[in-house]
Amino acid sequence: MDHSGHGTSMDLPPFTLGRGLEFSPDPFFLTGCFLALLLYGWGVLRLRRRGDSWGAGRTVFFVAGVLTVALAMCTGLNDYGMVMFSVHMVQHMIISMVSPILLLLGAPVTLALRALPVAGRGRKGPRELLLALLHSRYMKVVTHPVFTIPMFIASLYGLYFTPLFDFLMESRPGHIAMMVHFLAVGLVFFWPIMGVDPGPHRPGYVMRMLELFAGMPFHAFFGIALMMASAPMVEAYDSPPASLGIDALADQSAAGGIAWAFSEIPSVLVLIALVYQWYRSDQRQARRKDRAADRDGDKELEAYNAYLASLHSRSGG
Repeated sequence: MDHSGHGTSMDLPPFTLGRGLEFSPDPFFLTGCFLALLLYGWGVLRLRRRGDSWGAGRTVFFVAGVLTVALAMCTGLNDYGMVMFSVHMVQHMIISMVSPILLLLGAPVTLALRALPVAGRGRKGPRELLLALLHSRYMKVVTHPVFTIPMFIASLYGLYFTPLFDFLMESRPGHIAMMVHFLAVGLVFFWPIMGVDPGPHRPGYVMRMLELFAGMPFHAFFGIALMMASAPMVEAYDSPPASLGIDALADQSAAGGIAWAFSEIPSVLVLIALVYQWYRSDQRQARRKDRAADRDGDKELEAYNAYLASLHSRSGG
């Protein structure tokens, strides 16, 4: 199916799940997904060859994350998403809320730091540049909740309820830029909350939950606003092709329902990940305390034995 103008070919048949899941690759996202899998696989192989371990679960999460991006952008969903608001909203929710969570659980930054070679003294290679970026002031700003939460909210209200959305939908590069933006905002929002990679902003687990719940209600309100509207609110979808056999207002209401429902699903996934990480963190802390107690206990025992020995030597003297 051909992307032309602000949409696809205008004679799309009525949407069905089968048609939506047909392979219809976008060259930009297909290339990006392939490179992501290739680089991640290279990193895992490099670790394995030198005898280091890398959790299979992390690999599964990352591959699943890449595949969800491909599902949203390299199937018929991408074609129908250009002319149906409801299908576009499915794409948006997947690429901004499901894909980032799975990709972050794959710990790609940690893998890169472990797999990339260390540059020679006085030189800066990819690993050194990545470390510099992680410790930069820029990263401290973009991962702070004062930035991430408003950005997460603005990506909904500031995009769909202004002429910016229609402008981006008029061209293929604009549409690609919008989808890349959705993915980037999702990654930046969820990284400080439940990402396992090192980052400049890493609050306690209770604060992470509060950050999550600070953003999610706005997602639900956005969906409700679309469902309750009495007229189409987005120009790009106010006149769907007759071949689809849909009503613009009903399709917009469906889009709102999808946005509302998706605000709940990622919340549950992230909460499960957070509770598990919290549990693992407590377990590690308990083991560290046990080891410290064992070490201190040995010192106390040695000191006590030395004291007994000194008493024995005195009595013998």
